[in-house]
Amino acid sequence: MKFHHLEDCREIRMMAIFNCLKVKPEVISWSPRIIVLHNFLSMEECDYLRALALPRLHISTVVDTKTGKGIKSGVRTSSGMFLSPEEKKYPMIQAIEKRISVYSQVPVENGELIQVLRYEKSQYYKPHHDYFSDTFNVKRGGQRIATILMYLSDNVEGGETYFPMGLDGESDPNSIHGGCEVLAGEKWSATKWMRQRTTY
Repeated sequence: MKFHHLEDCREIRMMAIFNCLKVKPEVISWSPRIIVLHNFLSMEECDYLRALALPRLHISTVVDTKTGKGIKSGVRTSSGMFLSPEEKKYPMIQAIEKRISVYSQVPVENGELIQVLRYEKSQYYKPHHDYFSDTFNVKRGGQRIATILMYLSDNVEGGETYFPMGLDGESDPNSIHGGCEVLAGEKWSATKWMRQRTTY
């Protein structure tokens, strides 16, 4: 999905500005810090991300702490893909990334590429941390300091993201969380991880 007309690009930028005004933050917890940003994405943005992802979905992987590479695991049964550096330049993606930067208070250039995920019936993500416990992945951009999890669909039963109650910490072990099993429908989400330093 590409935009060929300058008018389309201007319209998307204006939509991004108006969407920022519609976002309603709700603090769930300060320790670990969990904030729900209601109305963060428009329906058009959700549809756009799903359309970009659908043809390129593959079985999701997890980080191998010994090698730092992605491996298949029963811990995570979804399918997913990462947007490309070229897609990051699309006007609608730039608008989303700018909004993420505004609300996370982390520069755009500190962000990893957006990952889009699809969970079908009976799929889940067992409890895990988003920060790295290996030394390989922190070399480029440092540690993950924030996760922005965006829901792209609402016609799903189950599939909630759950967090424990817990204490605050530098690499907060209480930020462990998981994705509940989908009972019916499809759960679509997009994830953006922010790092300590620039990632490119």
